[in-house]
Amino acid sequence: MAIDIGTILMGITLFVIFGIFLIFDLFRRNEKYAYLAYIVAVIPVNFIWGMGYDPLFSYLILFILWIITLLRDTIGMYLKKDKEINEILLYLALSILIQLIISAILPETNPSLQMFTEKLWFFWLPNVHSPIFTNPLIVIGFKIAATILVFTVIIPLILDIRDEPISTPILIVFVVIFIFPFLFLSYVWLPEFMVILTFLFSVILFILLLLLTKSGKETK
Repeated sequence: MAIDIGTILMGITLFVIFGIFLIFDLFRRNEKYAYLAYIVAVIPVNFIWGMGYDPLFSYLILFILWIITLLRDTIGMYLKKDKEINEILLYLALSILIQLIISAILPETNPSLQMFTEKLWFFWLPNVHSPIFTNPLIVIGFKIAATILVFTVIIPLILDIRDEPISTPILIVFVVIFIFPFLFLSYVWLPEFMVILTFLFSVILFILLLLLTKSGKETK
């Protein structure tokens, strides 16, 4: 695929904009625009997809950008740098919602993009198990990136509630929230066992949360 210099420069510019929000805390402006990195990551990735590139490759890049941002915020939480799990999850959820909306609109405006995706309800999404994707490196890279993404979401949650007094019903709510990421992860690896794997992941997370939190009644 021939790419002109203008397209390359535009792509570089979009990634630079993401980089600005990624390191926004270094500017010491005491503003929380750094969280916008989750949303801004969607722009260069969909620019690449819109140019007609493999959507699985585009989503692989998106997952990597989200992972980098999550690692930044996880380190910030560990170092007590004014990073809040609520805001992390909020902006990540918003970015996922925006990406889903784009996945419903972009292939409709450019039908050529539909040939590399499958329609799920209103959304045109790449199916990692489709024989269309013949590059094994991209396929395995997508699976690994998806796995790391889910776990990098769990880690800041654990850091935030570790050793905190939290009742068992609240822990169950946390586990229920992660059912959808676990379903996605199970589908990516073993779709025929996705229900069983999701249940297994949920049980493991529940046990881990029980071990790392307190009920608040231990000292009574």
